[in-house]
Amino acid sequence: MSQIDASDFSALSAAVERHSNEELVAAIQQQEGGVDGVLGQVFAGMAESFNPAKAAGQQATVQYEISSPTGTHEWAMRIADGNCEVEEGRAESPRVTIRMALGDFLRLITGQANGMQLFMTGKLKVSGDLFFAQTYQSWFDRPQA
Repeated sequence: MSQIDASDFSALSAAVERHSNEELVAAIQQQEGGVDGVLGQVFAGMAESFNPAKAAGQQATVQYEISSPTGTHEWAMRIADGNCEVEEGRAESPRVTIRMALGDFLRLITGQANGMQLFMTGKLKVSGDLFFAQTYQSWFDRPQA
């Protein structure tokens, strides 16, 4: 499998569609930057796709815990004053914490998995404000693949 370019939504979406979670994770682990590099690209893309008009003055911190064979990768997303900032690491007092495996996360953000279905099958774990977890994802404009 070739390199997975998570900075290009169309390329990422195509890779996710063509490969199993196990194949995706194995390819990501072997490429330069590994899981952290891909997650950095994904979260940067999410920050870029943030639509402040849809957030309507809301403020929140979301903690992501993405698991892979190399361990859990933590990323914090802070939304305030019409901005969305992401950084690697743990946030203090997040409004919601989202835990899931890397492959499922990539499927969710590319629109190839349903968040409610992942939640109901235990592949997506949410703690904190569950209502907020369902609504904040609408604050992002998903690029067209």
